[in-house]
Formats: sequence, structure tokens, C-alpha cells
Amino acid sequence: MNTASIKINETPIILSTGIYDLLKDHLRRRKLSKYNETKLELELKHAKQVLRNDLPADVVTVDTSVKVKEVETGKEFIYKLVAPAKARRKHNTLSILSPIGVAIVGYTQGAIVQWEMPDGIKKYQIEEVSKLRIN
Repeated sequence: MNTASIKINETPIILSTGIYDLLKDHLRRRKLSKYNETKLELELKHAKQVLRNDLPADVVTVDTSVKVKEVETGKEFIYKLVAPAKARRKHNTLSILSPIGVAIVGYTQGAIVQWEMPDGIKKYQIEEVSKLRIN
């Protein structure tokens, strides 16, 4: 595959140091496609790391609810992203290390993200980001 065509957004992703380390570890486990692996490596190389309390409110991270729109189809989805150990189907929560979680983590509201999914490379626009209320 031609990895030269992989583009990352002009604005670097913003990650808490904990999420940055989690993504680095995820990369080491080699669970991503070659395209996604290369893209994530590039994103992490340019990422801005901040303390969790310093993350802007509109950044996708753990314990956020995110509304995304698939650019091609216009379909909208809402994902509740949580730490891998807290992801539960019955609570309708998804691990930050799920394919869509890894694709959008660190991006802000309004960003358009390209990521390889099982059915091909997709583009998603992040419509809305809000903090989850954790009980």
C-alpha cells in the first residue's frame, strides 16, 4: 500500500499523557491495519500532550460522548467512549481503543478524520463532543 497518501490534519491531536501512553502501547501490540498504524504513528509524532485537567472541553478523550457523521453517507452515530476496562455493551459504552475510538481520539469538534474501517477507508466529521456523566 502507498502510505505516502496518508494525510494527518494540520492541527495536531491533543491527548492527555495517559491516553498518549495507551495509544503507544496499542501500536506496539500491532492490532491495526498498516494504513491505520502508519497514520497513528504520524499523529502521535505531532500530538500535543497535556495534563488531563488541561484538555479542552471539545477534545475527544475517555469519558466523552461523541456525535460523528460519516461524510460519504451523512449517517450520524453517537459513541460513548470509556476506558477499555469500563466498556460495556449493556451500558452502550465503547472502548477508546475500539476502531472508531482510536480514529477520533484527540480530535476536536468540527474535525474531519479519515480512518480505515473493516469496509474501507472512511471519513468522519466530529459534530459534537461532551463529557459523560460518570456515576
